Amino acid sequence: MERYKSAILILFSCIAVNIFAQTIIGSKIPATIIKTVDGSPFSTSKFSNNGKPIVIDFWATWCVPCVKELNAIADKYEYWKKETGVKIIIVSVDTVHNTKTVSSFVKNKGWFYDVYLDQDAALQKAMQVMDTPCTFVVDGTGKVVWIHNEYQDGDEDKVFEELKKITAK
Repeated sequence: MERYKSAILILFSCIAVNIFAQTIIGSKIPATIIKTVDGSPFSTSKFSNNGKPIVIDFWATWCVPCVKELNAIADKYEYWKKETGVKIIIVSVDTVHNTKTVSSFVKNKGWFYDVYLDQDAALQKAMQVMDTPCTFVVDGTGKVVWIHNEYQDGDEDKVFEELKKITAK
């Protein structure tokens, strides 16, 4: 009986994630206040890339799949920028106690992403993020066009395929 309860709960969670994802696809990035790595408030309404796409990735320093995904993207980021003009924005969901380590963590990894902190989970809630990593592809007008949860080797190629689709238009 316990296995059935678990299976039903997992099924319900998958359905809920799909329903939520469908509601944000085609929507603009919600305007909320998050923080820069130096602790200054920042409005997400200012996310922009001169009409070119943006990838927003929710992650945490303790999240092994998050780090694997961001490392995989880092290896290809220069090429992606050349081909699509994309900007990568990573939003840390680390707790307030870990935020001081985010900047040094990113620097030690050699990542050249725009880094923000969502300590109050305002952006996570607004974008209906339920788990990390959670990756959003945003077109040049600021509309969410694609969402992907979790990470497995090769998923970064799916992100690039979505970027090519929207930049080919």
